[in-house]
Amino acid sequence: MHASHAGWVRASVELTWHRWRAQYGDMKANDAKRLKELESENTRLKKLLAEAVLDTSMLKELAEENV
Repeated sequence: MHASHAGWVRASVELTWHRWRAQYGDMKANDAKRLKELESENTRLKKLLAEAVLDTSMLKELAEENV
């Protein structure tokens, strides 16, 4: 491995570590895993809500056309 590449890899690892520390702080591994699960579920629920709002909007438009 070239010396400049090794330096770049080390800098990338350090940035990743600092980014992880900033996001998760002193959380235990289980807490971090649970946070990821909750974030994933939150994203899924937001998509479901957006679809429900869109469905409602479409139904209102159809109802107005049929009046």
